[in-house]
Amino acid sequence: MRIRINITSVLVDDQARALEFYTDKLGFELKHDVPAGDARWLTLTAPGDPDGVELLLEPDANYGAPEFKSTLKSAGVPFTQFQVDSVQEAYDELRSKGVEFTMEPTNAGPVSITVLDDTCGNLIQLISEN
Repeated sequence: MRIRINITSVLVDDQARALEFYTDKLGFELKHDVPAGDARWLTLTAPGDPDGVELLLEPDANYGAPEFKSTLKSAGVPFTQFQVDSVQEAYDELRSKGVEFTMEPTNAGPVSITVLDDTCGNLIQLISEN
């Protein structure tokens, strides 16, 4: 059996705001935008990788998701992590776009990390190899 990740989710409190943030600020590209009842099947891919892993902007209105997200955020725990070429360069670029960070770039041995607020209830960690 060969298994791989094809879709992963991030829970968001507002799909429209999440779409704007993840595309305009982080640079993800829209893959699917399909009505799904009161929500949308809204997936993104990494820039230049339309056939890569899709990021689903999943509404957080059900199953205790808002409480889960709030607990993580209050504890300073990122919901997910994205890799970048350079944490410092990503931090500088995103700060110039108005993105708020809860952790400045930090050397953590073999990697550098920083944590941003995605405006949709999540902390997101960015990582690059040193």
